[in-house]
Amino acid sequence: MMPGPLVPKPPFPPDILIPRSASGQRRRFAEAYSILEAGIGQRAFPGASFSVLAQNEIVALDGVGAFTYLPGAQRVTAATVYDLASVTKVLATTSMAMLLYQRGKLVLDQPLAEWFPAFVQDELPRGPRHQVTLRMLLAHASGLPGYVRLFEVCQDSECLFNACLRQPLEALPGARSEYSDLGFILLGRVLESIAGESIDRFCEREIFGPLGMKSTCYRPPANWASSVAPTQEDRTLRHRVIQGEVQDENCFVMGGVSGHTGLFANALDPIRYAHSVLNLNETSEPQLPDLPDLRLFTYETIELFTQRTELPPGSSRALGWDTPSAPSSSGRYFSRHSAGHLGYAGTSLWIDLERQVAIVLLTNRTWPNRESQAIREFRPAFHDAVMTAIGDHV
Repeated sequence: MMPGPLVPKPPFPPDILIPRSASGQRRRFAEAYSILEAGIGQRAFPGASFSVLAQNEIVALDGVGAFTYLPGAQRVTAATVYDLASVTKVLATTSMAMLLYQRGKLVLDQPLAEWFPAFVQDELPRGPRHQVTLRMLLAHASGLPGYVRLFEVCQDSECLFNACLRQPLEALPGARSEYSDLGFILLGRVLESIAGESIDRFCEREIFGPLGMKSTCYRPPANWASSVAPTQEDRTLRHRVIQGEVQDENCFVMGGVSGHTGLFANALDPIRYAHSVLNLNETSEPQLPDLPDLRLFTYETIELFTQRTELPPGSSRALGWDTPSAPSSSGRYFSRHSAGHLGYAGTSLWIDLERQVAIVLLTNRTWPNRESQAIREFRPAFHDAVMTAIGDHV
């Protein structure tokens, strides 16, 4: 069956209707606001937006700070769109894998070489590269390196993809957990081959559109730029302020669409997604008029993809997702039955499947450059303050 037409994104990121349950959020989440404001004061990030889902209610949705540190800079609101960076790995790539898996089209233990024989063309039969499976790519246990500056030698998507295929393994498949952008670039291409269409088209039709994620997309329209928080002043590759286009250079060379990064969204849209994953109470009245009670994934699929793979034993990685480990960016109070992901630009999504809580935090901590790592202090403190405020840490 031919893919259906895509519903075009609105000309500007849509306004957000604040739910009634969030009206007293500044009092309830005063400590969380204080932590974000302290982060801004210490230049961990110039601004942040966040959303909180608890027991089927959106109990917080807001923005603090500004786009940059300059006086008079545009203020951040709940509608501000951010570069999600590697949160793309779960909202797009892993979600696409989950849908294809439950439709019987994705075989987790299928070797990558069956899709791309060039991956093993220089290896003797039955060598280690033949052992790399799609499950290992999802679990970041393929043995591939984590990151390579392929944009320095490649000018287009095909060159970069082929360079990924040729990268030497740094460990035996399944022997080491190494968070790998390269693995997700290859995984994204496999999923596109299975689906017969690009990852951006598939996800818009099958995930973002049905869930009402109106601001979530690859390659935001050009006239969104003023509503997108900038990520950095690029003085090496593009020689301009990066705003409204993907920060990651490898993804930029790939045209802005990849399995490892590329998505943009406001703070509300990942909560729409989390609501679908939790699907806490199908009979309750949604807190937002356009927040659908829609389950994209079966319970069995969610359980499979969010449980630790033990590839290798002791790894915190699930299939595409990460899980809390001490110390965790999610703080101290998320249960072990939680799944989430971080984004390099300063974004995160954590979902507690046991306590029925989800927290989204979006920042541009890489502004004006990538040097500051101060968000590592403020992010877990923010999550702890939110969990304390909603009383779900007991």
